[in-house]
Amino acid sequence: MTVVTIAVVGITAVLLAVALKGMKGEYGTYLVMAAGFFIFFYGVGKLTTILDTIKQVQSYIRINSVYLSTLIKMIGITYVAEFAAGICKDAGYGAVGTQIEIFGKLSVLAVSMPILLALIETLQVFLS
Repeated sequence: MTVVTIAVVGITAVLLAVALKGMKGEYGTYLVMAAGFFIFFYGVGKLTTILDTIKQVQSYIRINSVYLSTLIKMIGITYVAEFAAGICKDAGYGAVGTQIEIFGKLSVLAVSMPILLALIETLQVFLS
């Protein structure tokens, strides 16, 4: 599937949800959530290509694997948090969605701390 196919799935789900909203509003929400999960899991399936590419880049450049694994964790946290927050906001629970976004940002910050410390140590070596 391509981006166009995924876009068609999303637009079709939204149009059907709008049509169902007049009869039973919750069915529209369920339909949009199902389409969201379909797109989410399809996107997760693309991770193998991304991971293979990152491993290939790592073989070309001598870089510590901790940095790349941290980058992958940060991308994953961002993707999951944004997806969950979007679902919550679409369901009418914007406050919960905002809290998920804040937790995701804090998690990315916590995961990136070892890289920040390594950068500061490197700067300290250069300045000494």
